[in-house]
Amino acid sequence: MNQQFSSLLLENAVNEFAKLPGIGRKTALRLVLHLLKQPEQNVDLFGNTLIQLRREIVYCRVCHNISDTEICRICSTANRDRETICVVETIKDVMTIENTQQFRGLYHVLGGIISPMDGIGPKDLTIENLIDRVRNEQIKEVILALSTTMEGDTTNFFIFRKLAPFNVKITTIARGIAIGDELEYADEVTLGRSIQNRVEFTMSFK
Repeated sequence: MNQQFSSLLLENAVNEFAKLPGIGRKTALRLVLHLLKQPEQNVDLFGNTLIQLRREIVYCRVCHNISDTEICRICSTANRDRETICVVETIKDVMTIENTQQFRGLYHVLGGIISPMDGIGPKDLTIENLIDRVRNEQIKEVILALSTTMEGDTTNFFIFRKLAPFNVKITTIARGIAIGDELEYADEVTLGRSIQNRVEFTMSFK
């Protein structure tokens, strides 16, 4: 049964909140009513923060992580291990691995994984940029930290073949991450150990 609203403004606000992932209309209504109870300046700050986020956020031109500046904080930090790149699927994966405090190298965000069923091919990802980094920077190791799914493995194989001509060690996170798991749902201890115990990547799994 559709909710009846006495205010079109209220209904419009609920409709917008309900577009967010994991937010149903009941939760959306509760959030909107909560905002209506807040001081006007607090709601202004909330709204302006979202507007500023959307207008000013950029992607790092080096690793494609989300950033406030042209080069993100991780890429511009001097004490990171600049000879190691950890390849991940999404920005959330960077945050997840950083939370383990077990990795001090650099990252490369692909922006997804190869998935023909979803119409996503290699050219839709930042794989060519990764190859350029390996070609032009003093990279000694590339860690493939993608989800242990069929699509993740397909992407691993593709990157492995592309990097084969270069003198670079290619490793993958240890299979402490269960087969079929997405990286963002792994607990920090398991993920941290999987990075520390990474193994050399081969074209077949043992």
